[in-house]
Amino acid sequence: MQENREPQEETQAPSSEGQAPQEDRLDAESLRYKNGKEVAKSGLLGVFIGLAVIVPGISGSTVAIIFKLYRKLIFAIGNLFNKFKRCAAFLVPVVLGIAVGFVVGFFAVQNLLAVAPFAVIALFAGLMCGAFPAVKDEIKGEKKSAGRILLFAVGLAVPIAVALVSTLCVSGGRTLENLSWYHYLLFVVLGYIVAVTQIVPGLSATAILMVFGYFTPLMESVHLSYWQQNPQIFLVYLCLVAGFAVGLFTFSKALDKIFEKKRASAFFLITGLSLGSLVTMFFNPDVYAVYQSWAGGAPFAADLSVGIILFAAGVIAAYLFVRYERKKQ
Repeated sequence: MQENREPQEETQAPSSEGQAPQEDRLDAESLRYKNGKEVAKSGLLGVFIGLAVIVPGISGSTVAIIFKLYRKLIFAIGNLFNKFKRCAAFLVPVVLGIAVGFVVGFFAVQNLLAVAPFAVIALFAGLMCGAFPAVKDEIKGEKKSAGRILLFAVGLAVPIAVALVSTLCVSGGRTLENLSWYHYLLFVVLGYIVAVTQIVPGLSATAILMVFGYFTPLMESVHLSYWQQNPQIFLVYLCLVAGFAVGLFTFSKALDKIFEKKRASAFFLITGLSLGSLVTMFFNPDVYAVYQSWAGGAPFAADLSVGIILFAAGVIAAYLFVRYERKKQ
């Protein structure tokens, strides 16, 4: 009997925007890990979320969609306080992965970006490109109304607009010294916005920080000598963390409600955001600086060749994983 019901659920799901498919109607018990493989997958998701803060264009939420963990992640964050035990148990591997990803990204990927920036970004761009079909699967079979197409177009335009502003309109970085009181309020808001980028696929925390001119100053501030000379930086960190925490919980809660009622429309927007973010991986301040150095006569054959190879490898590896996940489903 179960086999007869499943096809009906699959065909009926797209017909009603107000009723979410079964996998989107979650409860705390659905967050329980069944085996070590699921725990490892959540940890790996956390690594990509941690890397997303460092590498322009990477979206941890897109990886969550590929791993079929996106709805669970949003549900767990949004319901952490009222269903603490189960939600916290689900989030522990993700949080540990985030810590690993951030440390690896800060110390390893940042150094690699200094040596071969185009090649490194090409690898991550290939991974995101190969994974895009998994995002597109979420709107497969859904009705393409004018409103949904508009949402897709808006999603496509937003990350591209952010990349254009951060690359062409923002000159240099801001200072984190001699700050006024209103700067600290700005950092709370900025922390909130960064939290949104970690929840909504296709948005880049790095790009947002670059738009405001604080990405490089914040990265350079993580140093013992800087902390000793400028102890007020810890108040900046505190404001960012406070805004991030509030944004993470409040926006996750709101997004969880949106998915329950308007899942298909939300994924049209998300698909546009994800596609737009692929474009921005090859057009952001870091990569634009590489293009300028090439135009100025810097050798580029090796970096470009390795980049093309790594991009192709990333596409193939990610797409094979998507196909594997499709077969499992």
